Amino acid sequence: MESPTPVRILTVCTGNICRSPVAERLLQAGLEQVLPGGFEVRSAGTRAMVGEPIQPLSADIVRMYGGTGNGFAARQLTPKILRDTDIVLTMTSKHRGEVLQLDASLLKRTFTIREFARMLEALEERDAAADPAEKASDAGTLWRGLPARLASVRHLALAADSADNEVIDPYKRGPEVYRQMEDELAPAILTILRYARLNTPK
Repeated sequence: MESPTPVRILTVCTGNICRSPVAERLLQAGLEQVLPGGFEVRSAGTRAMVGEPIQPLSADIVRMYGGTGNGFAARQLTPKILRDTDIVLTMTSKHRGEVLQLDASLLKRTFTIREFARMLEALEERDAAADPAEKASDAGTLWRGLPARLASVRHLALAADSADNEVIDPYKRGPEVYRQMEDELAPAILTILRYARLNTPK
């Protein structure tokens, strides 16, 4: 059964043309496979290059993992966009701070994407060791309840180094920096999609 209101996830970077579009398009493509119509993933930039398409090397990464960059246009992060969001995934700790400057009420629902992925892994490990918890009845209940549950494992998912929370900005840099971005971003996206596949009620 489809979730009546899609779970709304927002990915955030600076220009909204390199990092956050990769996360948006790959999370949307993967989550659509898990539960068609159950998720709506969008992105925005703290200093967006409004209307610009996704950068070609970022589009290549999206295609490589089975998504598409077609029809993308960068947009500026605004309080209105944030109001309609269940979970915000930022590319760096600085972006997280900028989100919270716009809407402090999102404190417990805003994560760097790499931190979020580590916390999901910690939550899975804890849940596996505990008695089977009562399962959420639908995707909306599960995903909207996640931030509260993740707060209880935050201490288990702390970064060894603060750089482990960051995704490098490849804008106007060479292909090797885009590869580094992919190395930092792709594992987090795959972790989130695996969690969704194994845990989202159908």
